[in-house]
Amino acid sequence: MGRTVLSQFLTLSNSTPRLSSSLFCGRLGSKYLKRPGSIRHNRTINGDNGAGFRCCCSVSLSQPAVPETSSIPVRKRIVSGVQPTGAIHLGNYLGAIKTWIELQNSYDTLFFIVDLHAITLPYDTQQLSKATRNTAAIYLACGVDTSKASVFVQSHVRAHVELMWLLSSATPIGWLNRMIQFKEKSRKAGDENVGVALLTYPVLMASDILLYQSDLVPVGEDQKQHLELTRELAERVNYLYGGRKWKKLGGRGGAIFKVPEPLIPPAGARVMSLTDGLSKVIANKIKRCKTDSFPGMEFDKPERPECNNLLSIYQLISGKTKEEVAQECQDMNWGRFKTLLTDALVDHLHPIQVRHEEIISDPAYLDGVLGEGATKAAAIADATLSNVYQAMGFLHR
Repeated sequence: MGRTVLSQFLTLSNSTPRLSSSLFCGRLGSKYLKRPGSIRHNRTINGDNGAGFRCCCSVSLSQPAVPETSSIPVRKRIVSGVQPTGAIHLGNYLGAIKTWIELQNSYDTLFFIVDLHAITLPYDTQQLSKATRNTAAIYLACGVDTSKASVFVQSHVRAHVELMWLLSSATPIGWLNRMIQFKEKSRKAGDENVGVALLTYPVLMASDILLYQSDLVPVGEDQKQHLELTRELAERVNYLYGGRKWKKLGGRGGAIFKVPEPLIPPAGARVMSLTDGLSKVIANKIKRCKTDSFPGMEFDKPERPECNNLLSIYQLISGKTKEEVAQECQDMNWGRFKTLLTDALVDHLHPIQVRHEEIISDPAYLDGVLGEGATKAAAIADATLSNVYQAMGFLHR
């Protein structure tokens, strides 16, 4: 399986990571945190194609772990998740998971595998749990550090589903009918093959986010509608059940949910498709990328989208600034640049493959990480869910 992990990054998605309108501890041993530069490797790497994934992300203010009089600043919370297809594309890795590694150093972070979203369309029941574990292992292999972040499975925190049902009672059906993604996917699959979950999954996305009182939400082009839905739903629930109405029921009053604001992803996070074809070797994938007849390599030319795409990938993989990449590649032809990009991809992705093999071969460790992550997430989510039940008038249990 490890050899296929690297290849899974080589097929790029046409869109940014799927970001929800609201949204998404064991100790990671040193053996799973090897520095990329410390590993020797062979440059011949097999590859295959994989399916895309959905990503739901948000940022929220976490509750202070110390009294308010403390001088320790309150950390914002990042909550993000990926659908477990078992194959994570390079575009989504660059746009989401790679960014998580930087964010975990400055935020209270929770990263989960959104397995409940994976069943909105027909799926392989024999592969779901395997893909879920594989996705969790990829998180860790990419550098998510469980001393800084919690990693868990969405279905292991039942508050996600409970809040979805409560939110569904306040969601007008017209709001869901206008979702573009539902229209597109239902048209392709046909009404008889589309379940209700495909229509209502934006409510689950809202639940994923609002459970953690998110302040900010990373927004992709295909998720703007879902963010608006989450914002509208938060405001609607606050109006219907919050404020004095909630206080009369013994609650604290005020807003039940924070209304999240959009967070613009970093420049270069949107990575377009390299090719629709299949290939077994990184070099072949890069060679087959569409090119143009212009001389040199340059960013931000509307008439050169493929050039901008591949330069952006090189920038993100190499860790260099846009200016450094522009200067380095300005006089290169396509052949020379593709060789440079191929080498950079191999150097960057092979250590991830090695770490993934180590992690996936230690199921007890991985189960421990997911168990501790779910416990931490449930403590936060259950507090929000309890407030919603109270505000909506349910009998206290």
